[in-house]
Amino acid sequence: MDIKSKIGNQIRRLRHLRNLSQEQFANLCGLDRTYIAGIEQGKRNVSIVNLEKIAAALEISLSELFEDI
Repeated sequence: MDIKSKIGNQIRRLRHLRNLSQEQFANLCGLDRTYIAGIEQGKRNVSIVNLEKIAAALEISLSELFEDI
């Protein structure tokens, strides 16, 4: 499994733990839902700036986002 897929799976898992739809989560992040879907599917390269937005929306640190990857 490549790093994009690992990160995508982690983001999806954390989003599900918070019972958020992709649409709700995208709104919290300030990102487009299709972009979130692409990240979760391991199809998109995600910038560090957007990873920071994602971590903030999940109310975790960047280092926590990468735990267990």
